[in-house]
Amino acid sequence: MSRAPRFPSRFSSPFAAPALVAFAALARAPAPASAQAWVPPGKTGSVSLGFQWIDNTGHILDNGKPDDLHPGASVDASLYLTLEYAISDRLSAEIGLPFVWAKYVGPGPPPGPVFPSVDSCYCWNGGFQDFGIIARYNAIGEPGGAFALTPSIAFGVPSNDYAYQGEAVVGRNLKELALAVDAGQRLDAISPALSVQARYAYAFVQKVQDISTNRSNFAVQAAYQITRPLAVQGFAWWQWTHGGLRVPEDLIGASDEIWAQHDRLLRNDYFHAGAGVTYSFPHLDVYANYIGFVSGSNTHQGWATSVGVSWPFELGTGDAAP
Repeated sequence: MSRAPRFPSRFSSPFAAPALVAFAALARAPAPASAQAWVPPGKTGSVSLGFQWIDNTGHILDNGKPDDLHPGASVDASLYLTLEYAISDRLSAEIGLPFVWAKYVGPGPPPGPVFPSVDSCYCWNGGFQDFGIIARYNAIGEPGGAFALTPSIAFGVPSNDYAYQGEAVVGRNLKELALAVDAGQRLDAISPALSVQARYAYAFVQKVQDISTNRSNFAVQAAYQITRPLAVQGFAWWQWTHGGLRVPEDLIGASDEIWAQHDRLLRNDYFHAGAGVTYSFPHLDVYANYIGFVSGSNTHQGWATSVGVSWPFELGTGDAAP
């Protein structure tokens, strides 16, 4: 069993990476989980523990250029636990919860009339983020076959009423529901060790101040099994927010209510790319990956690294596909 890159992010809920948690500011939105086209064999599952470090090196304006007046750098660290179980050869469920630490490092205060206390102390702030629950069903393709098409539904719910104003916070404190479809193809004509996948997801996000931040995410991944235990992956993610606030246009002259909410209402669009490696031991898998900002608007630039382990398990014998 080879574990795909998992990215929990403080500005997303754990349905797209733990499976989720993404780049706090670098990606204040879920980075879609990879390798979800193929459902694990029935009656098998895994427990995964991952750690991610995020270095947000600055803000990106609506025009795609860095905000040199308010760089607003911050760092984030995430520890996340995920449980996945395949009910049958086609149906699986997953639940995850990250614990996130965040720290504002400046220089200077971020833009706006208020310097939040979580930022002004220049100290670490931590807490549990959002519960994430995912259900996936392999609708087309034979279990373990060369092709798979797998729709999914995911829910993200804040685990507590945590603070969301400022840079050094653990999340946006918003409920989300996402519908997605993953497609995967093993390229046997070239090599049975080579596969490609693509994913599209649409997230319905809880509105604030009657402003929508629903979003679309698209991801692609190529993976190559170098040896039986060793695999490498390359991946890319795009995000488009359908609504949200532009910086600085929509914040000039904005009301105090909008300023108080703006950290979770940005029109966060980005393109990220990265690579990873997975090694499978007899009773556990380990992985490491890197992802970096390529372009975007109303977002953050920076980079992130993740490492983790996954312990596969089996309960009974996998059943035949329904």
